[in-house]
Amino acid sequence: VMQVNSALMIHGAGGGGWEWDVWRRVFTAAGQRAAAPDLQPAADGIEATTLHDYEAQVRHWMGAERPGLVIGASLGGLLALRCRSAAYGAALVLVNPMPPAGLPGVAPLGARYPDRVPWRDNASLASTARSLPDADAAAWHVAWRRWRDESGAVMNVAASGVPIERPDAPVLVVISERDTDVPAATSRALAAALGADVLDVPAASHVGPLLGRHAADVAERVLAWRRLRN
Repeated sequence: VMQVNSALMIHGAGGGGWEWDVWRRVFTAAGQRAAAPDLQPAADGIEATTLHDYEAQVRHWMGAERPGLVIGASLGGLLALRCRSAAYGAALVLVNPMPPAGLPGVAPLGARYPDRVPWRDNASLASTARSLPDADAAAWHVAWRRWRDESGAVMNVAASGVPIERPDAPVLVVISERDTDVPAATSRALAAALGADVLDVPAASHVGPLLGRHAADVAERVLAWRRLRN
């Protein structure tokens, strides 16, 4: 049975469930159950982790939680698209998602990553502040201490573009207008290809809708969309 008042939040590459802390508070205050687990590396380490490893975890969470709403950011958005079960009509919210392959007007990102992407090792407060110009100093400190390294194998496959099945449930694409990782035009093309609704977030960075100054407002607007689409 689908849990209508339940949301599953899937974080992006190099992050963790902590990225959703603001959204979880907003959802909980509105009487919604919100789960934001951490994607785990394979037993042999992050370099040995594949996209299939992450997909297996997401499918397990979806089966266990049966959420009425699945939310994914960046890589998490692509995982949500890949793993959403056709067996029930969970709505989808995609926050600056990495684009899939095979949709008109939607081009893969096409970047090339080393076996281990050293986002933890290379992180600094200054680089974090540059990546989150729409956040405050408190958010910079939290993110700087919690970024993690990522699997190059996961990123290379995801960036090259993987196929999806078009969802048959409501979809909302949240688009940061100043995203330098997934261009806003790419997210708009994805929304058009999916027949999705769009929530524009002006002046926001790639992770700004989750960690920026207006994160709580974005979460509230997502909840309002969900109520309209229920």
